Amino acid sequence: MQSRADPAVIAALRKRIGAIAASGAESDGERTVPLGLPALDAALPWRGLPAGCLHEVMAGSPVEDEAAPSPGAAATGFAAVLLARFAAATAGYLLWCLRRDDLYLPGLASFGIDADRLIVVRARSRDDVLWVMEEALRCGRLAAVLGEVEAVDLTASRRLQLAAGTGGTAAFLLREGERRTAAGKTVTAAVTRWGVAPAPSVAAIGLGPPRWRLSLLRCRGGRPRDWLVEWDETARVLTLPHEAEESVPMPVRRAG
Repeated sequence: MQSRADPAVIAALRKRIGAIAASGAESDGERTVPLGLPALDAALPWRGLPAGCLHEVMAGSPVEDEAAPSPGAAATGFAAVLLARFAAATAGYLLWCLRRDDLYLPGLASFGIDADRLIVVRARSRDDVLWVMEEALRCGRLAAVLGEVEAVDLTASRRLQLAAGTGGTAAFLLREGERRTAAGKTVTAAVTRWGVAPAPSVAAIGLGPPRWRLSLLRCRGGRPRDWLVEWDETARVLTLPHEAEESVPMPVRRAG
């Protein structure tokens, strides 16, 4: 009767799994996609966002009512920028799952997403969104998968994290601002959590380039930080406005 596995192989696998669990993500260059803005990449332990992991993007304003509003335009724009970075790095397809009919493709194109490489799925419920995401992540054939949800619990987010790791595909949850409840903020398995709020433009005439107040609320192995960023549609990159100060660690604030 043959042995099930070589003890040396088992030991090597255990060491590998332990390293991933400790860091929250693989850190080698092939598994990381830089965001293209040195200030952001330097704040992340992986010098970019790791693939095979779950990330959250949240609209900056808290939500207090029981309705389920769509994520803010600023958060949607930043999420589109992140997806476009993964698509460009892998020349792969993207999947965007939501429950509404208001996804504006020309707007996504202004943030670098090629509509010809975007798969849009309209789901009937939050659970359907999560199911579509999990199945798409496990297939391992996509550059990134995004789902719009009102809320997600720890168990569901862990399933997404495992599916992302299995398929080696980046997973993104696009959410409205955190609800204020007696139970406090939601704890999830996301490796990074970003808060995005619109910032005033400085254009003298007409509409200026989009500006966002960007907050890194959670990062395994990193610290919370704030930036004022601007989107350069011509160069397809995030920039720091000339008057923006260097980012600094944020006091006390934490998110699960």
